[in-house]
Amino acid sequence: MSEAAELAEKLKIEGERILQFFSGLSEVDWTREVYTEGTTWSVRSVLSHCVTSERGLVKLFEAIRQGGAGAADDFSIDDYNAAQQEETKELPAAELLEQYKEVRASSVTWVSSLKDEELEIAGRHPFLNETVIREMIKMLYIHNQLHYRDTKKALK
Repeated sequence: MSEAAELAEKLKIEGERILQFFSGLSEVDWTREVYTEGTTWSVRSVLSHCVTSERGLVKLFEAIRQGGAGAADDFSIDDYNAAQQEETKELPAAELLEQYKEVRASSVTWVSSLKDEELEIAGRHPFLNETVIREMIKMLYIHNQLHYRDTKKALK
């Protein structure tokens, strides 16, 4: 199995686990606070963030694969996240779950399409700064794992 195929499979499995977790939440669970520093994020906000960040990041990764530089030097993760939260604030949890499923399936397909040598293409990631596509893909996985862990902790 190629390295790209292995990364795609990891994303697929992790995505299924995240989807299963969020699908099992009650109406009350969706409103529980997960993060309270700065802007308060509920469980619903966390899933919205996973959807919007992954959608934007995979577009960025493709632009880098095509020869682009990546995120602008003055890109603000906080501003981006705030704007995305505002855009998705009215979406019901069921819609976010459907969007997560679609976004992750699209990410898995994109990663599966990569040649292993394309994993070495470098560009600027909004959080990692200058790095290669391989590390950017791994960060997708880690990013959602961190939010999953924090959300589970908030629901205890």
